[in-house]
Amino acid sequence: MIIPQIVWQIVFYAFCAVTAVQVFYYLFFFCRLAFYKEKQKTVINQHPVSVIICAKNEAANLANNLPGILVQKYRTTNEIIVVNDNSEDESRYIIDEYKKDFKNLSMIELFQEAKLITGKKFPLSMGIKSSKYETLLLTDADCVPASENWVSRMQDGYSEGTEIVFGYGAYNKLPGVLNKLIRFETFHTALQFLSYSLAGLPYMGVGRNLSYKKDVFIRNKGFSSINHLPSGDDDLFINQVANKKNTAIVIHPEAHTLSEPKKTFNEWMKQKNRHYTTAKFYSFKHKFFLGLYSASFFLFYPLLIVSMIFFSWWIALCVFGVRFLLQAFVYSKSMKKLNESDLLPWFFLLDLWMFLYQVLFIPALFKKPQQNWN
Repeated sequence: MIIPQIVWQIVFYAFCAVTAVQVFYYLFFFCRLAFYKEKQKTVINQHPVSVIICAKNEAANLANNLPGILVQKYRTTNEIIVVNDNSEDESRYIIDEYKKDFKNLSMIELFQEAKLITGKKFPLSMGIKSSKYETLLLTDADCVPASENWVSRMQDGYSEGTEIVFGYGAYNKLPGVLNKLIRFETFHTALQFLSYSLAGLPYMGVGRNLSYKKDVFIRNKGFSSINHLPSGDDDLFINQVANKKNTAIVIHPEAHTLSEPKKTFNEWMKQKNRHYTTAKFYSFKHKFFLGLYSASFFLFYPLLIVSMIFFSWWIALCVFGVRFLLQAFVYSKSMKKLNESDLLPWFFLLDLWMFLYQVLFIPALFKKPQQNWN
């Protein structure tokens, strides 16, 4: 059976259309992060901050990472609250030892699981309700601030009308392919949610490095509308309460947090599957823009290959080149801002990997969420 040439022309036109969609996202959304410059404040008002960490059997991580939070340089009053969520390891004793030297550290100990409230939302709610101060700064037990100025830098993101500040939660740089895959996916996710926030369409934050006002939590009645889901304490909550007027981002390298990445591909797959099960609950406008971008990304390389083989290889490559050069430019500037520049030489191979990544994680969008958070 001979396929008419017009079919391959249609395929090429579809490839051009998909490329145009990709170019639109890079120009309209992602360039915002690439060219973002933090505003220089003439007056810095530092307010009291409550740092909240939820921990479930995290003794080793608390021993390694909690000191980085306790020694923060912050001139104004602050407290660190660790919610020990039914831990069966040595977490309690490690926290008690640190409390002897750091009077601003307190522990909330939970001895029973909350019925009908899955995931991290109940312990986090207990931490928030017990906090003394209006400004909340959230992170995880497996995270350590990138500097002693983390609290100060994140707090600087607040100005009049700001209620939510997004930070960047990076992963430690280690040898190996898996580390690059994890860090590139993390960068790619941050490129999206930080750029969307700058475009006035905030849709998520990451619990490893997120700040918001206690009043936002109270006005929304906490996590009551998403208590039945194990995840969502960062992305779904933000999806409900964030808007173009009440959000800001902080991407200074001193404001990053660092986490240990998963050691095996299966562990990482399990983690990402859990995260992606909440995406179906985003608002329609966010699902539309995220879905359109994902669909164009998913179709880009298959249509490129077919166009090169059956239409015209050099014309298809010219179209590809437009997206490639724009992508390289945006990635270069954005990776520099997020301290991920070592990934740039590999970005084309990592971009090809993201196509396979989408194939692997599409089923997660249709799975029932798991009921555990740790």
